[in-house]
Amino acid sequence: MKRSEINKALKSMEAMINEYRFALPPFCHFTPEEWQDKGHEYDEIRDNMLGWDITDFGSGDFDKVGFSLITLRNGNIKMDKYTKTYAEKLLMVHEGQMAAMHFHWNKMEDIINRGGGNILIRVYNSTEDGKFAETDVTVNCDGREFAVPAGTQVKLRPGESITIYPYMYHDFNVEPGTGAVLLGEVSMCNDDNTDNRFYEPVGRFPTIEEDEAPYRLLCNEYPKAK
Repeated sequence: MKRSEINKALKSMEAMINEYRFALPPFCHFTPEEWQDKGHEYDEIRDNMLGWDITDFGSGDFDKVGFSLITLRNGNIKMDKYTKTYAEKLLMVHEGQMAAMHFHWNKMEDIINRGGGNILIRVYNSTEDGKFAETDVTVNCDGREFAVPAGTQVKLRPGESITIYPYMYHDFNVEPGTGAVLLGEVSMCNDDNTDNRFYEPVGRFPTIEEDEAPYRLLCNEYPKAK
């Protein structure tokens, strides 16, 4: 991705967050220049990859596969100094974008429609060898439990949520004609390096072409503490 495309995506997400009156923590507003002077008091942000993020799943086509996100809080199962057992994210998905099909080995999460259009969450159970099971999927949405056939897209309107359990395959995209969606994610600790099982091999962070200065640093770009 070009840096100008990343900047545009982050500014678009920031505008939607402001529209729905979700106040971000201070570190989300740090400029790249301000990060140069941040010391070890901000190691939790660096170590746990908090802050702005972009993924195109290695597709090279962010407008179709990928989304923007912010990790607001997260523990770290590999570092004893961080004892939080939970994580929270915001995601923005535009019409025409999708997230790749995957499940988590350990993480349980709630995906919440915080505002905008409708999000469609496709669900499958997994077989022991990582294939799609042709069994009904038990779904939990806001206190209601029900079963749907394998591959069903569960629609979440603003305010609605779904619980995603380990080994439950899921992808998501926006219902056409309803507009971009601001999603929340409340979960157990997040570890993208070891806890994601994608149905088809994908990448994580985009290769960046620096055609302009960064608006915000991404969570994998912070300078070392001085």
